[in-house]
Amino acid sequence: MGSVSELCVSSFQVLLCPTLPKSISVPDDLTPEEQKELENIRRRKQELLDDIQRLKDEIAEVTSEIENLGSTEERKNMQRNKQVAMGRKKFNMDPKKGIQFLIENDLLKNTSEDIARFLYKGEGLNKTAIGDYLGERDDLNLQVLHAFVELHEFTDLNLVQALRQFLWSFRLPGEAQKIDRMMEAFASRYCQCNPGVFQSTDTCYILSFAIIMLNTSLHNPNVKDKPSVERFISMNRGINDGGDLPEDLLRNLYDSIKNEPFKIPEDDGNDLTHTFFNPDREGWLLKLGGRVKTWKRRWFILTDNCLYYFEYTTDKEPRGIIPLENLSIREVEDKKPNCFELFIPDNKDQVIKACKTEADGRVVEGNHTFYRISAPTIEEKDEWMNSIKAAISRDPFYEMLAARKKKVSSMKRH
Repeated sequence: MGSVSELCVSSFQVLLCPTLPKSISVPDDLTPEEQKELENIRRRKQELLDDIQRLKDEIAEVTSEIENLGSTEERKNMQRNKQVAMGRKKFNMDPKKGIQFLIENDLLKNTSEDIARFLYKGEGLNKTAIGDYLGERDDLNLQVLHAFVELHEFTDLNLVQALRQFLWSFRLPGEAQKIDRMMEAFASRYCQCNPGVFQSTDTCYILSFAIIMLNTSLHNPNVKDKPSVERFISMNRGINDGGDLPEDLLRNLYDSIKNEPFKIPEDDGNDLTHTFFNPDREGWLLKLGGRVKTWKRRWFILTDNCLYYFEYTTDKEPRGIIPLENLSIREVEDKKPNCFELFIPDNKDQVIKACKTEADGRVVEGNHTFYRISAPTIEEKDEWMNSIKAAISRDPFYEMLAARKKKVSSMKRH
C-alpha cells in the first residue's frame, strides 16, 4: 500500500504538480503513530497551501495597485495636458488671465523666470499675445520681459542677426511705450552679450530702430522712395555717443536687410500687419452692435488708416474693417464708461463704409451710422482717441527715434 515516506512524496507531488491526481489511497492498516504522522503531514500541507494562497493574494493585490497606479498617473497626465491646453487658449485670448490660470492650477510657477521660459518656448502660444504680455508695464511683466530677453543668446551675432532672432520670438506690439520698453531690454542684452561693439545701449537702441525702419522702407511696396546705403549711413552719423559708427558695419547691416527682409512670425493670430511697427495700436475694447444694440468685446488693431476688429486674437480674419478715411472721432457719454465714437461729420444718417463677416462667413457691408466704443480705462480711451486721430499722419517710431537722438545729443553736450 506504500509507506508513510511514499505518502509524503506523493502529497508534495500533488502540492507542487497540480497535474498529478489529488486523490491518494491511504492504507487501512496504519499504526496509530503512522496515522498521527499522516495527520501532521496533512496539516503542514494545508498550511503550505494557505501560505501559497496568501502569497497569490498579495501578488494579485500588488499587481492591481501597480496597474491602478499606472492608470492614475496616465489620467493625471491627461488631465494636466488638458489644463495646459486650456491655459494656452486662455493666454491667447487674454494673456494675463491665461498666466493666472496656469499658476493657480500649479502648471506654472509664479516666478518671472518660469513665466519667461513658458513664453520663450512658445508652444501653442499666439505671438501677438506674447508681445502684448511682454510689453505691459506692471512690475511682474517687466521682470518677465527682462528674464525673457536673458534667454536669448546674441553673442557674436551682428545687430541684424540678433534682431531677426529677437523679433521672431513674438509680435512687436503697436504701442510706442511698449515698443520702447522692449527695445530698451533688447539693446541692453545685446550690449551685454557683445561688449565693446557700441559705446552705449542708446547707440544700439537707435541703430536697431533705424534697421527696422530701413526694413520697411526697402520692402514695403507702399514706400516709393527707397533709401540708398549712403542715406542710411548719413542718417546714423553721430549716434555712437557723438561719434560715427564704422561705415563697413553700416553697409553690412544695410546689405543684410536689403537681401533678406525681416520675417513676421506666423501664428494663429491675424497677419494683417506688413511691418513690425504697423499696427499703430492694438487691444481689447467693447463695441456697440449695429442692428442689435449689445456690447461685444473685440480685439482691435489700428493700422494703415483702418480699424480692424476680431472676436479673438487667434482669428485669422477680422470680423470687421472700418476705413478711417473721412471719419471723425469724439468723446461721448454712455452707460458704459470711457466711450468714444467714430462718425461721418455733417452726415448724421449716412452709413459708414465698412464691412463685417457674418457668422456664416459672408462678408457684408456694415450698417453703422456711427461706431461707439468703450475702453477699459480713461487712460486707454485717451490713448486710443489720440492714436486714431494721428493714424494717418504720424508714425510712433520716428517720434521715439527723434526723442532718443535728442537725449543722446543732450548727454553729449553735458
